[in-house]
Amino acid sequence: MAHAGLVVVPVAVGDTRIDVAGLGGVIVAPDLRGCRLARLVVAAAMEHAHETGLEFGLLFCRPDRLPLYRQMGWMPLDGEIRVEQPIGSVTMPLRGMWTPLRDGAWWPSGPVHVLSWPMCAQHLGMRRTRRRRQPRCASR
Repeated sequence: MAHAGLVVVPVAVGDTRIDVAGLGGVIVAPDLRGCRLARLVVAAAMEHAHETGLEFGLLFCRPDRLPLYRQMGWMPLDGEIRVEQPIGSVTMPLRGMWTPLRDGAWWPSGPVHVLSWPMCAQHLGMRRTRRRRQPRCASR
């Protein structure tokens, strides 16, 4: 089992305000990791986002997930990203990445400010422990 969530997110990049497809909640059952299911659910979510007419996808991830998303065509955003939270505007501690949803689309230049709540403030500093299990893929 695998899941990816998608939501329209308002973002300011410099003086430009755009709506983007926010990708989140990408998770794969521990015993199925390594079966390329994350790629499948992310691709399906981005295809749906493309059909809605949005120009960009945006996600936040931990540093150890950067290679996975880069392999899927996502590009890291440079610089600090501000996000709105119940306590006010804060710096996002996770790495931001973007992907074009239309041919020729290029992320605008300037500081990025997510104009909605992508996660609760108490989770911004959350640490996670990780256990590795052997995947049970049909292809292995």
